[in-house]
Amino acid sequence: MSSLLAAEGGYQAFTLGSKEWAWLGFAAAVAVVALILGVILMRGVLAKDPGTDEMQEIAGAIQEGAAAYLKRQFRTIAMIVVPLAIVVFLTSTKINTDTGKVALTYAQSGAFRTIAFVVGCIFSGSIGFFGMWLAVRGNVRTAAAARQSNFGEALKIAFRTGGVAGLLTAGLGLLGATVIIMIFQNTASAILVGFGFGGSLLALFLRVGGGIFTKAADVGADLVGKVEVGIPEDDPRNPATIADNVGDNVGDCAGMASDLFESFAVTLVASIILGVSAFRAIGLNSGHDAAKGLIFPIAVVSIGLLASMVGIFVVRGRAGETDALKAINRGIYTAQAIAILGAAVVAFGYIGNPAGSRLSNPGARLFGAIVTGVVLGFAASRITEYFTSTKTKPVRAIARAARTGPATTVLEGISSGLESAVWALVAIAVAISVALVLGGGNVGFSFYLVALTGIGMLATTGIVVAEDTFGPVADNAAGIAEMAGEFEGEPEKIMVSLDAVGNTTKAVTKGFAIGSAVIAAVALFASYVETIAKGTLNAAAVLAAEASGTLASLVKINVADPKTFVGLLIGGSVAFLFSSLAIRAVSRTAGTIVEEVRRQFREKPGIMARTERPDYSAVIDICTSASLRELATPALLAVLTPVIIGFGIGYLALGAFLAAAIVTGQLMANFLSNSGGAWDNAKKYIEDGHEGGKGSEPHKAAVIGDTIGDPFKDTAGPALNPLIKVMNLVSLLVLPAILSLRNNNVRYVIAAVALAVVLGSIAFAKGQGPGIEAAAEPAEPTEEPAPSGV
Repeated sequence: MSSLLAAEGGYQAFTLGSKEWAWLGFAAAVAVVALILGVILMRGVLAKDPGTDEMQEIAGAIQEGAAAYLKRQFRTIAMIVVPLAIVVFLTSTKINTDTGKVALTYAQSGAFRTIAFVVGCIFSGSIGFFGMWLAVRGNVRTAAAARQSNFGEALKIAFRTGGVAGLLTAGLGLLGATVIIMIFQNTASAILVGFGFGGSLLALFLRVGGGIFTKAADVGADLVGKVEVGIPEDDPRNPATIADNVGDNVGDCAGMASDLFESFAVTLVASIILGVSAFRAIGLNSGHDAAKGLIFPIAVVSIGLLASMVGIFVVRGRAGETDALKAINRGIYTAQAIAILGAAVVAFGYIGNPAGSRLSNPGARLFGAIVTGVVLGFAASRITEYFTSTKTKPVRAIARAARTGPATTVLEGISSGLESAVWALVAIAVAISVALVLGGGNVGFSFYLVALTGIGMLATTGIVVAEDTFGPVADNAAGIAEMAGEFEGEPEKIMVSLDAVGNTTKAVTKGFAIGSAVIAAVALFASYVETIAKGTLNAAAVLAAEASGTLASLVKINVADPKTFVGLLIGGSVAFLFSSLAIRAVSRTAGTIVEEVRRQFREKPGIMARTERPDYSAVIDICTSASLRELATPALLAVLTPVIIGFGIGYLALGAFLAAAIVTGQLMANFLSNSGGAWDNAKKYIEDGHEGGKGSEPHKAAVIGDTIGDPFKDTAGPALNPLIKVMNLVSLLVLPAILSLRNNNVRYVIAAVALAVVLGSIAFAKGQGPGIEAAAEPAEPTEEPAPSGV
């Protein structure tokens, strides 16, 4: 069997003409402009007033804690990335041209793919780091603007802080993919898989580690501060409050930016891999025509990035306006409108209706897939908003359930989260069905349209990341102001308004990220199935099937086969085990923090009288050490389970494993994210004066619900997005080795070693002991008023 047919993507026959090179040059230029504009926006944010000395001191503590955490995390990640880079090299394969000539030797393919993997890691990690770095500086400047009762300026600073992260995310993703295509051309698809895997792997680390940090600090702060002592959320007397604010940045800023980067990059990679074969499947076999399938997603994403730049500048408060969400929506709708118009120009002007196509109007079909993706993004956001907004029935029903205690509060939230997962899945199923209809029965072309649905969702990634990062920046701004004693009057109204909108945007973008993750995983699954066909069938059958668009149909993943069914069962269980590990890590770490906070209140009675200062650094150290210690097990589970199934059972079982993991991962991610978001906003709804307001029994019940929901919505739920893509990418990377060793007993040794590592890691994680059991006696409650300063 030719090594070409065992490679993921392998050699793709196409010719880049002048128009194709022009689009690639345009994409690279847009990416560079986005990065330059990001630097300009960053300098603009940093030039703003950083506030009072006390505000700067508090912000400095948050900056120091966030930077220290990420530096230690990157050192930990490096120890895992290095051996994985070796695996990426070893699982590469020689790539031959259509005529049998060597396009890339084994060593060249391995070296280039490994370099792309490392670059993907660096890009993803850089986006997380720099997004967080500016967020912890934009927060105090947002608070300073609000302190001057300037709503418009506070909104602009907070959103443009997020805009920098957004432009870095889309700019680096587009630049990386474009440069790889320019350099490697016909062999680019094999190299792009390494780039996508690097981005996904770092996103998984940042999501899991940041999620454990932020929610352990949040839960620990709430259990002692709010429930036991009765002081406000950002009271400077709470030793965990600085760690809580640090966590907002390392979890929501660094984690989400990296998450959306890998969704963006992976969806782009999947559409590029599928594009050439999709155009050949509808009869467009000439080199220039086939290349259009590769160039189209690059062109659409480039225009979407331009649209995001415009949208970011559109977001500004108008005279007399006090609702930040209206201003943000204006920017998003503007960006989406420009992106859709640009996609129409590319679809009808560049693709059009070329002669020789067996499907009528392929350009119109491509445009339909892009519009479907935009609609899916809107639907995913609205479904999330409905189930998590204080203005809708589900959240108010949870608030009413709080009247009868914590049990009914939790039950109502679980019920709401379970229902939300179903409707989100239905929306994705409808979008995929539309893509299949647009494909006209051609399976190969239909898979490409599914990938383009993801491109439609993620074309305006720049402004979507800005919308998400706005949330923690606004949240931190309110916290800094409260700790500095500036949280009163008009400034308080401005910051409460921005914080409330930030909670909505964070929840909405989580739903958006989950939807895009599923579409990306489905597109990668299509690549996986096609690679099996290329690796197990003779060359003539593969070429004939590619020409008719039926290549994927030749692979039968039959769950009636016991081995395949076993893969299906295990794939369906991974999301549950992964979520269990993540939530247990938060619980264990939060218990240690509760113990530390109680100890400080007990041993330093002057904290409550404001005559002694809490030791904030002790809690930050606990969060940092624990989150990094707990990081490895979920990551190993994601990377090694496909190895276990693929080598131990077979490639068809691995296909069933991936299908089940996509479905249960999506359902679990939506359930966890939306139930947690609903509990959070039910608490805020009560704090706004409903159902008895702050301090009432319903409020105490809602705080418990919110505490349970914290690791749901900010740790396990969001981390499932990169999980399903990492498993798909790992499967693509190791598939050539699985196919080549399928009749060799060495595969069982590989599977056994991977299984031993996973089981040992899980045993180690479970053997750490629940920190909550070691917690000291509850702290004494206080009737002291809200804080007026540190």
